Amino acid sequence: MNWSRAKTILICSFLLLNMILGFQLWSTNRSNQTEISLDTSGTIEELNRALHSKNIRLADELPTDVTKLKVITVKYDDSIKPGDKKMLKTPLSMSALLGKGASKEVQAQSEIPNFNLYQLDSAVRTNGTYVFNQLYGKLPLFDVTVELNEENGEITSYRQAYVEVESGVEQTEQKLIPAQLAVRSLVDNYLSEGSVITEVRLGYHGQPYNSQTQPMFPHWRITIDNHDIYYLQAFNGAVESPQKGSDPVPFGTPEGSKPGSTSNNDDKNKPDKK
Repeated sequence: MNWSRAKTILICSFLLLNMILGFQLWSTNRSNQTEISLDTSGTIEELNRALHSKNIRLADELPTDVTKLKVITVKYDDSIKPGDKKMLKTPLSMSALLGKGASKEVQAQSEIPNFNLYQLDSAVRTNGTYVFNQLYGKLPLFDVTVELNEENGEITSYRQAYVEVESGVEQTEQKLIPAQLAVRSLVDNYLSEGSVITEVRLGYHGQPYNSQTQPMFPHWRITIDNHDIYYLQAFNGAVESPQKGSDPVPFGTPEGSKPGSTSNNDDKNKPDKK
């Protein structure tokens, strides 16, 4: 028996088998990618029809990539009280803070603890107050903020919440509802005719209550031109009642305990019990 020839035949057979298996794997991946692309295309067409039917304008570009995220568990830093107003010894220049390329350097040099870990939230702002979200990777923690108070072009005081993401709690990544489906759900069921959607952003959101440790889920935050803010849970599509962008609730505190709030205001915001 010619062992050299037999060895050559076996090697060639294995190479051919690997090529066939590799081609099948490539074909399957390509098929899946094409299916996802077609689904996204169909979703975009359906969204456009829904927007047109209610004369709703989308002023923000929607992300089109399919993303997976996990639930995170955060621990609130109780040494930093979200409701406490703190004065700055050295006021910050607002123009330097918001200037392109300079804000991170200014933030790092400020008196505010860990301020370089926050990012400006342009959708949540009132006269004289600027809001920055703490980041987890590149995603904002919508409820964990630094609120800066401006006087005569300078930041003179602030309120801050800060959390640490617990690394020991393992969660499985799950597929998210695409932004197109999130917006369409809102258009079909919640938005009035003629509304303008000013921003659609992915981040983490948790229910405000008095607890040091709590989970935060991926949410699509959809902002409307009347300053209403909707949070749509990015795993199951559940939509919360809208918040006003001018009235964010500090993380780690019960609803209604924000400085300046009153029990009367709380009662007005509660639904009537029939």
